[in-house]
Amino acid sequence: MIANPFLGVVFHWLGGLASGSFYVPYRGVKKWSWEVYWLVGGFFSWIIAPWILASINTHDLLAVLREAPSASLVKAYIFGALWGVGGLTFGLTMRYLGMSLGMGVALGYCAVIGTLVPPIIHGEFIQKVLGTTSGLVILIGIVVCILGIAVAGMAGMSKEKEMTEEQKRSSIKEFNFAKGILVATFSGVFSACFAMGLDAASPIAEISARHGTSMLWTGLPKLCVVLLGGFTSNFIWCLILNIRNRTGYQYFHGRLRQAPPKREAETIIETAVDAPSEEVVERLPKAKTAAGARVPMLNNYVFSALAGVTWYMQFFFYTMGETQMGSYKFSSWTIHMASIILFSSLWGIALKEWKGSSGFTKTLLAMGLATLVLSTIIVGFGNYLATR
Repeated sequence: MIANPFLGVVFHWLGGLASGSFYVPYRGVKKWSWEVYWLVGGFFSWIIAPWILASINTHDLLAVLREAPSASLVKAYIFGALWGVGGLTFGLTMRYLGMSLGMGVALGYCAVIGTLVPPIIHGEFIQKVLGTTSGLVILIGIVVCILGIAVAGMAGMSKEKEMTEEQKRSSIKEFNFAKGILVATFSGVFSACFAMGLDAASPIAEISARHGTSMLWTGLPKLCVVLLGGFTSNFIWCLILNIRNRTGYQYFHGRLRQAPPKREAETIIETAVDAPSEEVVERLPKAKTAAGARVPMLNNYVFSALAGVTWYMQFFFYTMGETQMGSYKFSSWTIHMASIILFSSLWGIALKEWKGSSGFTKTLLAMGLATLVLSTIIVGFGNYLATR
């Protein structure tokens, strides 16, 4: 199959749309605590959807995984688990820096490290990136993406400055720049481990291709391993919260024994990759959460499942886009990050999150989004040059 980088960009945009949208179905979940609906959705994100879609679209999935080098399987699993661990600190980033600045710093680290570390590890950065025209164009696209993240972050900070004092206190619980930068660095670096997990799992894709899987789908078996690692760390943390908050019964009982505990910022377990999606939606139901209230169990499971499958689709399309990027697959991470911020911001506009902001703030947001779109086009063009 001949690589088509611009088709790859479209696939990555679809992945960004899925990532920017997956929190919306959670709006339909009522009277469940966060750790409950997050884990239910997570079963579909990290276990059910990856294995079902890989089984349907690839050949000999179990045989492929059995043939995969043990080192690749272990590395992919560990990087997936570390990606999950990165989410444990993301809430603290928001607590110390606020959503806009914290998200900008963490996503900046995530974009740079997730894109550039794989070619550096493989010893390709100097020769393949700095030593070729296509590589330099891709590098320019990465820089433009970081610029777009920065401008979008400036728009968010401008929006925060326009809030009332009460809104600011609610938004930033305990501002501490030094702690915030340290935690954002940790969170961003560990969130980028997903990209390194996919890179470590590359031999799995090659084996799948030898078993007759179409090149477009060869990345799907990789997700089964990396997401299993992510499931492990997420499951452990949600289980801890179930025990601490006494919410384990909510998986099975149709009435609340107690009102769901207030969700503190530090309990957020998503990674920096997920953060923009959550910013644009209401996370907890506000009404009728008293003890004894009836819980719409079927609706909650359906909406959580829909959210989980939507989350998975970001990487379903990611692996498809990656197959179209030729010899510069690592550049997929930059396009993915840009697409996430782009579509989550559009959701924010649609849900009137920016209503009442000044013209200056809206102009900054428009500039940031335009810069992110430009970055994906530049990266796609760099990959196109490599195929000529």
